[in-house]
Amino acid sequence: MNLAARKNLAYVVGIALGDGNLSNPNGRAIRLRITCDNKYPRLQREIVASLRKMLPNNRVSTIHRHQRFCDVSVYSNKFAEWLPWKVGSGSKVEQRARVPKWIFSRQMFVRECLRGLLQTDGSIYQDRGYLMVNFTNKTFELAKDVEKMVILLGYNPTFHPIRRDPVKYTVRIARESESFITKLQLAKD
Repeated sequence: MNLAARKNLAYVVGIALGDGNLSNPNGRAIRLRITCDNKYPRLQREIVASLRKMLPNNRVSTIHRHQRFCDVSVYSNKFAEWLPWKVGSGSKVEQRARVPKWIFSRQMFVRECLRGLLQTDGSIYQDRGYLMVNFTNKTFELAKDVEKMVILLGYNPTFHPIRRDPVKYTVRIARESESFITKLQLAKD
């Protein structure tokens, strides 16, 4: 796989870890389904384009099952080697899915994976007049990987467990958040 393809795969890994789901409904091929809020049509198009680039011979579908969201899906048995969790072995949380090690080998992979993770499980908001970026997830290992990626890009995040049932973990970028948003090209629409 060439560098551009690996960069695209890093992005897909990020969005899949965030809002992706794996299944094998027909017993022949793994289905990746990514749920997208309909408020973000540009993000939906970006996800579809990335999946088509990754699997040019496979059909990528967008199914609008609900007024507020849609599912983008594609079938491929390559997901067994590309994604860090397995079909039929429980949820991503139960499997403690985390960022694959190869993504940490280059900053461009880190940026793309982190962008996908933040577009799906992240938020950008104002708190007391300050711009903040948050990543929240139930998987401790994944949240620690996000913290590590943010640090690798030169930023100083904070890491907090949120005591709920179940516990959620938050990685927050409060300083230099505008620079961080620009560097990752974080925009949903």
